[in-house]
Amino acid sequence: MGNGLKNVLTVLWIGGLWIVGMLVLPVLFLSLDNNHGLAAVLSAKILHAMGWLGIVAGLYLLVYRVWFDGLRAFQTGPFWLLIGMLVCTLVNQFAIFPILAGVKSTLSESAVGVFGGGFANWHTISTAIYALQALFGLLYVWHMDGK
Repeated sequence: MGNGLKNVLTVLWIGGLWIVGMLVLPVLFLSLDNNHGLAAVLSAKILHAMGWLGIVAGLYLLVYRVWFDGLRAFQTGPFWLLIGMLVCTLVNQFAIFPILAGVKSTLSESAVGVFGGGFANWHTISTAIYALQALFGLLYVWHMDGK
C-alpha cells in the first residue's frame, strides 16, 4: 500500500501543480474575463486546496523516503527536492496567501510597505514561489527512482 499511495500522492501533488498552473488558472481567467473578481476568488480557493494537498503529500513522501531509505535519504537529490517543494508550499500557504488576502481587502491603501506592499508585488512573489515549486516537482519526477 505504501508504494501505491506514494505514487498517487506524487501524481496528485506534482501533476496538480502543473495542471492548475498551466491549464486551470489560465483557462479560468480567459473564460471569466468579464468577471475578473470571480476568477480571482476561484483561483485563490483552488490554490489554497492545492496547498493543503501539497502539505499532506509532501509530509507523506518525506516520511516514506526516510522509512525506506533510512538516513541515506538525506543524501539524495529527490529528498531535498521534496523539502524544497514543501517549503515553497508552506511559505505560500501560511505567509504569502494571508498577505495577499489582507492586501486585497485594503487594495486602495496598499501602496506602501515591504516590496512596495501592493497586491501585484505579492502576487508576483507568490507566482515565483509556485513556479519554483513546480520546477522542483518536474525535477523530482524526472529523476524519480523506482521506490
